[in-house]
This record gives sequence, C-alpha cells and structure tokens, in this order.
Amino acid sequence: MANNTLKNKKGTRQSAFWQTGSLDITFLSFVLILLTIGLVMLFSAGYAYSLEYYGSSYKFIIKQLLFAAGGIVAMFITSKINYHFWRRISMPVFLITTGLLIFLLIMPPMVSGMNVKRWFAIGSFSFQPSEIAKFAVIILLSTLIAANQKKMNNGKFVLSLFAIVGITCFLVVMEPHLSATLLIALIGLVLIYIGGLNRVVVITGVVVAAVGVVLVIVTQSTGFIGYGGDRIKYWLDPWSDPTGEGFQTIQSLLAIGSGGVLGRGIGQSRQKYLWVPEPHNDFIFSIVCEELGLIGALLIIILFALLVWRGFTIAMRAPDKFGSLLAIGLTFQVGLQALLNIWVVTNTIPNTGIGLPFFSYGGTSLLILLAEMGIVLSVSRAANVEKAK
Repeated sequence: MANNTLKNKKGTRQSAFWQTGSLDITFLSFVLILLTIGLVMLFSAGYAYSLEYYGSSYKFIIKQLLFAAGGIVAMFITSKINYHFWRRISMPVFLITTGLLIFLLIMPPMVSGMNVKRWFAIGSFSFQPSEIAKFAVIILLSTLIAANQKKMNNGKFVLSLFAIVGITCFLVVMEPHLSATLLIALIGLVLIYIGGLNRVVVITGVVVAAVGVVLVIVTQSTGFIGYGGDRIKYWLDPWSDPTGEGFQTIQSLLAIGSGGVLGRGIGQSRQKYLWVPEPHNDFIFSIVCEELGLIGALLIIILFALLVWRGFTIAMRAPDKFGSLLAIGLTFQVGLQALLNIWVVTNTIPNTGIGLPFFSYGGTSLLILLAEMGIVLSVSRAANVEKAK
C-alpha cells in the first residue's frame, strides 16, 4: 500500500497514485472537437506545401495523426494519475528543463538551417525545451504556492517565485524565443497573483519584467537587436518590404480578407499554394479564415473560450489549492497561446513565432499539450469524487 500512495511534506498519506472518479466530459469534448478540427485544417492547409517540399501531400498529416493518437493515450493516462504526483516531481522537472535550456545556449544550433537555439535534436527527433519549460514553471509554482500560503506576504519567498519565472524567461529569451518568454512570464504572474499576492506587487513585477526584457534586448549582440527590432518594424509597416520580411504578414491578411463571411470552403484556399509561408505552422489560422470565413473563425475562437471557461470551472471545484492552481495554469496557457497566435496572424501584435494549440504542426508540442489536458481532467476526477461525498 505504501507504494501506491503519495505523501505531503508532513509525511501523511495524501491519496492513491491512480485517480478515481469520473472525468469532466464537457472539457474533454471541447479538447477532442478542437483537436479534430485542427487535424482537418492542418491537412487542408499543409498538403500543397508538403507536396512541394517533401514529395508527398500526406507527410504532415500522417505524422500529426500519429502524435495525436499518442497524445490521446497520454491524456487518458495523465487523467488517471493523481495530480499530486506532479507536485512530488515538480523540482526535478524544473531543474532538468533548466539544464536543457542552458545546454542549448552553450551549444551550436542543433537544427540545420536555423540561426536560433530553440530545438534539442537527437537524430531525426527534435523538440523545444521551452514547451516543457511552460509546464515546469506551472507545476513548480503551483507546488510552492500551495505549500506556503502563509508566506505569500513574505518578501524572500515571493522573490524566490519571481526568480523561478525570471530565470526561465531569461534562458528562453536568449534562444531567442520571444513568444514562449511572454507566455511563461504571463502564466507565472497570473499564478502568483491568484496564489494570494497583493496586486500592487504583481503590477510591480510586470513593470520589472518589462524593463528586464528591454535591457536584455539593448545589451545583446547586434543579431539579437536586429531580430527583435525587425519584428517590430515590419509589424508596424509590413508593406515597407512586401516581398521580404513583410511578405508573410501581407499574405496572411490577404487570406483572411478573401475568406469573407462564409469562406471559400474547406480545401479551397488559394493562399496555401505557397503564398503564405509554411501555412501549416504559425499562420494556419489565416488559412482557417480563408476557408471557413468569419463565421468559422468565430466558432473556433468560441470553442477556445469555452475550453478556458470549463478549465477554470474545474479549477474552482478542485479539492485543494494545488489542484486549483494547476488547472488554472494549464488552461490559461492554452487560452493565452491561442489569443497570441490569432493576434499575430491578424497583425495585431508583432510576429513572435507562436503556434495555434491543436492546429499548428508539431508532434511533440501536441503530445505535451494533450498530456497537460489530461492533468486538468485528473483534477476534475478529484473534484467529482469530493462532490459525491
């Protein structure tokens, strides 16, 4: 029995390793609906590009389907694992992830043709440690805040929370990966605020973080300054270089505009025929708008909003602070990433290289995402058990 239980810091038995109770069908439905639509749109948006550069229209969709299947299995496994398990391994996960981020910075780029150090590659397999870093920060902050509620007004403890977020953001922005940096910073601040910190301190933290990012940009090499500066320049006026740096944004806006209210129909996009660069990745939402129109795009946005709403509902019903923070952090990550991607595609904010959850091509990121959704479902199982008592 001892091997089948988890213990808290006081050494008392907390719960069984495998979570009992029924999962939240509503949340699960939103996840599966978004995943299904995402796979359909990935095939539609990416088959021309895949055929042109890889000789097969099915390269992207076959790989994504395999990872989606693995992700669904992972989601149901993590939904059955008691979410307190992540509390026990939160520090090792954070330290390993930090080590990977440092390793990336001291090594040459591991993916050929890339001037950034975002990918850790082993043979043909590659993944971005920043994807794991988001999860690592969420579980570690949730663990520390839940276990130290009385210290949320203690200056040293609060500084340690900000240090966790700050160190991770610094390592990720040095890759450079601005979108992941922004995500981690905002997720961290939200968790610290919800954890019980005074809003004035949080606002101060936001200001300090913003100043820190500016200082990093100013003090880095010319290449890094150019990376950030060019993004802002061509965001403000993409037509200043319509065949170069502004090309992707312009083609994205043309795709969105040509979709109209009802869209051209699934599979009928014109911009995906090598006009929008890599339409299966960060700018897939522009093809969604072109094929499904304003109505289809709004329905997808509503689905993301409903997913976030249901995730927050699960968080409010969680039986303890750790489960609540965990569900909020993982759900907020999906909603915020979707929002930032849509803003980038519509040129509301500079291009930061951020994918659309469940839609953009990327096997390991999809696998991690679905496993994280399983953790939210694990919290829902515990909530349903408490409700039944």
